[in-house]
Amino acid sequence: MRPASRRTLASCAVLAAAVALGAARPDAAIEPPAPLGATPSPNQLAWHERPYYGFVHFTVNTFSDREWGTGDESPELFAPTALDARQWARVARESGMAGLILTAKHHDGFCLWPSRLTEHCVRHSRWRDGRGDVLRELADACRAEGISLGVYLSPWDRNHAEYGRPAYLDYYRAQLRELLTQYGPLFEVWFDGANGGDGYYGGARETRTIDAARYYDWPATWGLVRELQPHAVMFSDAGPDVRWVGNEKGVGFETVWMGLDRAALHPGFADYPRLAAGRPEAADWVPPEVDVSIRPGWFYHAAEDAQVKSIAELVEIYYASVGRSASLLLNVPPDRRGQFHETDVARLRGLRAFLDATFAHDLARGATASASAVRGGAPRFAASRAVDGDPASYWATDDTVTAASLELGLAQPERFDQVRLREAIALGQRVEGWALDAELAGGWRTLVEGTTIGVRRILRFPPVTASRVRLRVTRARACPALAELALFLSGPQPR
Repeated sequence: MRPASRRTLASCAVLAAAVALGAARPDAAIEPPAPLGATPSPNQLAWHERPYYGFVHFTVNTFSDREWGTGDESPELFAPTALDARQWARVARESGMAGLILTAKHHDGFCLWPSRLTEHCVRHSRWRDGRGDVLRELADACRAEGISLGVYLSPWDRNHAEYGRPAYLDYYRAQLRELLTQYGPLFEVWFDGANGGDGYYGGARETRTIDAARYYDWPATWGLVRELQPHAVMFSDAGPDVRWVGNEKGVGFETVWMGLDRAALHPGFADYPRLAAGRPEAADWVPPEVDVSIRPGWFYHAAEDAQVKSIAELVEIYYASVGRSASLLLNVPPDRRGQFHETDVARLRGLRAFLDATFAHDLARGATASASAVRGGAPRFAASRAVDGDPASYWATDDTVTAASLELGLAQPERFDQVRLREAIALGQRVEGWALDAELAGGWRTLVEGTTIGVRRILRFPPVTASRVRLRVTRARACPALAELALFLSGPQPR
């Protein structure tokens, strides 16, 4: 038998020392936590990184001073005097929005693109002498400004003669195909839940009702989007990718689960708000989107120029949506010029200024971190992973540990008044309860407590100054996997 080499003996000595010190096996030998329950698709993971974007409600309603058109409006009514889609996209980018979603067709059936399938479109308007295309101009503007584009195509059409009959579905999907193939990549396709009622319907002027659960054959429509825009997410009451939060006030849920049982729902589901908070054991990952308008209405009305939400109101909406694990879809309706009104623009910029002043500097970044438990003792799951600024890394514990704490030592005492937490959501949603403490006057004091975390949770509390902070995960459905623990101090209070 050949004697051991010096290198082998040295390696054995290092290994023996590691065992004696209770050191972990090498990183690669420690498996990450197994995914728990519903988990996001790659499209959803990418969408989660766009937590704030804009809605653009614009059609004949802007010129008729209505919220819902009846379907008998003349296309000539659509006559913006100075439409500037580049202004929309520029303001969106400067305001921190990741993209814009345009109401390409609202319930009145008027199309903002020159559809080959109907005369009820911009081809027959006075705008651009009938040669304009709002969606084309917005697509080009978004591309130039480096933001994403989305489209809204109302399933209800109060203009079309065949609405409520099988032939309308062919028309609707053919329209959708135009939108999906002519304007470049889309990040979201938005399906409204309004279904049927009174309308023009090609001159019939009657009320038509449908079986909302069956008439549209949604799986076939969703399949068309998957085929033609494979990277887009789809919104409706039932997903399949993004769900309605259940209100239009800009408010998410204090406790929210990304899980939803899609099979039990359909777009336009009447009792949807009862289920909107989701369930931890549900089969499908369908995260909430908070849609709200900067004005009382969704379309521009001059009478509402003095009723635009204040910066302070927009800040509260941000914390009640993005801060509650949802994404914020903020509607900004163009005026009759075809531009965002100056008041709306000022409020958007004020919100951006506050968010920049607040979130520009994470006071916990790079802090000394320790934890009551680390998965296999492996460095790649260490407490420091929660404060390294990398959303792909995370602190995790062993499978048997579902209550644990993470402690930070800041380089110096810092003043802060809010915490932002993120789970490693590719592994599913796990945390059910947590608390944040600070060491003050020689003892630990609880600053704030919460339930779910999910994609991101931001909670505020009275400002404190401390150099030691502790996060306690008090309840979890499986071992916690925390991607971020960040501390911030609010910027100057907005008005």
